[in-house]
Formats: sequence, C-alpha cells, structure tokens
Amino acid sequence: MVIYNTLTRREEPFTPRQAGKVAMYACGLTPQAPAHVGHMRGVVVMDIVQRWLEQLGYQVDFVQNFTDIDDKIIRRAHEEGIPTTEVARKYSQMYIEDAEALGVRLPRFVKVTENMDAIIEMVQRLVDDGYAYVVDGDVYFEVNKFPEYGKLSGRSVEEMQAGARIEVDERKRNPEDFALWKAAKPGEPAWDSPWGKGRPGWHIECSALSLKYLGAAFDIHAGGMDLIFPHHENEIAQSETYLHCEQPFARYWLHWGPVRLRQEKMSKSTGLVVPIRELRQQYEPAVIRYFLLTVHYRTPLEFSYERLDEAKSALERVRTAYQRATAFLRERGGAQPDPTVAEPYRQQFCDAMNHDFNTAQAIAAAFEVVREINTRLNAPEQAAQPETLAELAGLLNALQWMMETVLGISLHAPDTARSETLEQLMRCVIAWRQELRSRKLYDLADRIRDDLKAVGIILEDTPQGTLWRMG
Repeated sequence: MVIYNTLTRREEPFTPRQAGKVAMYACGLTPQAPAHVGHMRGVVVMDIVQRWLEQLGYQVDFVQNFTDIDDKIIRRAHEEGIPTTEVARKYSQMYIEDAEALGVRLPRFVKVTENMDAIIEMVQRLVDDGYAYVVDGDVYFEVNKFPEYGKLSGRSVEEMQAGARIEVDERKRNPEDFALWKAAKPGEPAWDSPWGKGRPGWHIECSALSLKYLGAAFDIHAGGMDLIFPHHENEIAQSETYLHCEQPFARYWLHWGPVRLRQEKMSKSTGLVVPIRELRQQYEPAVIRYFLLTVHYRTPLEFSYERLDEAKSALERVRTAYQRATAFLRERGGAQPDPTVAEPYRQQFCDAMNHDFNTAQAIAAAFEVVREINTRLNAPEQAAQPETLAELAGLLNALQWMMETVLGISLHAPDTARSETLEQLMRCVIAWRQELRSRKLYDLADRIRDDLKAVGIILEDTPQGTLWRMG
C-alpha cells in the first residue's frame, strides 16, 4: 500500500511504526455550530482509512480531538447565553450523531479541557529549553529557533509572512511567532499555569494530545488541506523541538481536499455552508456518504444537489442489482459461492484502495460486479444453471464486502428492512398475481402492481420471474 505524504510531497510505501499496529490522529472539530458537509468529508475519509487498514490486518488506534475551548466557542456562549461547556457539549454531541448517521465508526475522542496538564507540561518544557518565551502571561513559540520551519508547506518564513494574516504584536520577537498560551481575559474561562491564569493556543493542543495518547513518531497525522499552514506547520515546529528531534513527530501527513460550494470552500467564515442535519432531511445518509466517496479524498469536491441526485441514482442501481440477485438465489434455495468471476474485480478494488485510498476507482470496481450480476440475471436460459447460481453468490459476496464492509454503505435502505412477515406476504401476492395473469386477468394483475407501487413497493417482471423491492 502507498500513501501520499504531504511532508515529502510524494507517494510512499506505508510502513507503520510498529508491525501490525497503526496509530493515527486527526484534527477535529471546534464545536460551536452545527456541522456542515465539509466537516463530514473529513470524518468519512478517516473512517475509510481505518476500515481499509483493518482489512489489511492492522489494529488501528484512531484519536480525534474536540477543541472545546476557543474564541469562537466563547462568542457563541455569549450569543446563546449558556456556558462554554454547554456550547461544546451540545455541538459535539450533534457532530457525533451526524457522523454515526453517515455510518462512521467513532474514533477515540479526546477533549482539550480534560488534558490541560499535558498541554501545560509541553509549553513549560519549550520555555525551559529556550524555544518559547513569556510576555505578560502569554507564551510564544520562537519560530527562528526551528530551522526546518516550513518543511510541510514548502514555503519559506518570508513567503509565509507575505501571504499570511499575522496579528501585529510588538511584544513578539518575530511577527511569525505564535501563541502557545494566552493570558486570561476578563469573563473568559481560564486555567492555572506557571505564567498565570489563561488557556492554550490552538496549535499546541493537537501536539500535546496526539503525543499523550499515541506517542512520538505515530503513523498518520490527518486534517483538511486548509490546516497545512499554519496549524500543522506549527505543530511540527513545537513538537519536534519538544522531542529534541530525536524522532519525527508524525510519519505520514494525510490531507483531504475541501468541499466547495459555488467554487468556494465550504466554511462558516464565508457563510457558504450546507448543514449536514438539513441535508439528512433531504437525502438518506448512505447517499451522502456515497457522494463524499465519489472522488479521491485529496481532490476538491464540488457540492451540488444535482450530484447528490446522481449519487442517489447510482446507489439505487447497486442496491437493485443486489436485491434482485438475493431474491433470485433465495427462491432457488441458494448456492455455494464461486469466487472465480468476482476475483478480478476484488483485485481491482484492492489495487484502488492500496493506491492512497482511491475510493472513486474502488466504486468503479463495484460497478463492474453490478454489471456481471445484471448480465447473469438478464440471461434466462442460463440464470438457473447451478454454475450461474454459484457465480451469482460469489458476486454478491464480493459486492457486499466492497460496499458495506469497506466503503460503509448499506445495500439496504434504512426504511426498507424486510420482516419475515413481509417476505411471506409478498411471496403470496406475487403468486396471486401470477395466477391472475395465467387466467388472462391482466387488468387486475396490473392494478395490483400499480397499487403496490403507490405505497412504495416495486414489482419487476423479469425472465426469471417477478421480483420485488422497496421503491
């Protein structure tokens, strides 16, 4: 397997720190408003990464943080008239519920406010070692003390100064120096520290948390491309000076592209957002997840309702093939799966996932399986042959593994779970309708079909018999 490493700007073979185990960290949410589609892309991407690594036999320890104290949270608390702790709790819980709805297996969440000791200890060592300095209760990291600053983004300090919005503060030794600790302001939450009451700067939080829970040189550090500079650049500087550069902070840096709306990055700061809760009222979560996986994770994803509709139609084609074949096999007593026909597509799928988690190409492999299924179902003279039934069973197994196990997309819509009673009833209805047609009572048979369609049950007359599915 190869992964694109932002640090080296090339694809590299993946070799974990410890054989058989993978430790990975993703920069998480600042919970101060409902999550939008852009937030969901990151958590779905990392869910895919974890699922595939587990398929390769790795034991994965995935940690993600909540930045549960921040200027934005403080502002939101004032707006809503509730404590900052309640703001963070409320929007963190909404994010978790949204992620679970999209089929995400939750990472190990850690909170900034529950790990102040680790953060303060890291800042203190940086001060003691001469990499940071104290000014009026604030603590700043001195960028000039880290010669490799800029190695992640590939930009020099001078380029960063020209391109970044750096807050003017005459107390800082260099304009690009960044805050590790902020002195308390009246009315804001604060914690005791050697430099007086205050709270952490943004960048130090992820360094301290990832090192505390995963240790130095952990395998994968992930986040959105917008975090490469300054956040991840600053993380590297403070972490590798803290570690005395005896080993790297993180081994592979993985960054996903933004979700765009009208060619601009979806973000609260621009006002261009589509809240995931609103979108879930319009589309099944599995459709949203499918949409998020239709392009490679490093490619910007343009949001549109037309593309979501395309994703919905594509997923329906996959599900229809799966349900038709499942019903066809069930009616004939099943078959021992023959994996031979599906094997080339399994390999195509594996090759795609092993090439930097290319879900777009993996989905293409799944559609090849769908094509093979439909080809067999549409050949009435061969469909009932024992060898064809075995091939169908093997193809179904492959499709289920690809879509559900790896991509996390259910082949059954959530509102179409079929009870055994419904299964038995539909077998009776299909038999009654077939009896009507044998008596040439076609109008009545068609009326049954149309009435069922009106309540969301679709009958499909095929060369192999009548199949049904939920519409």
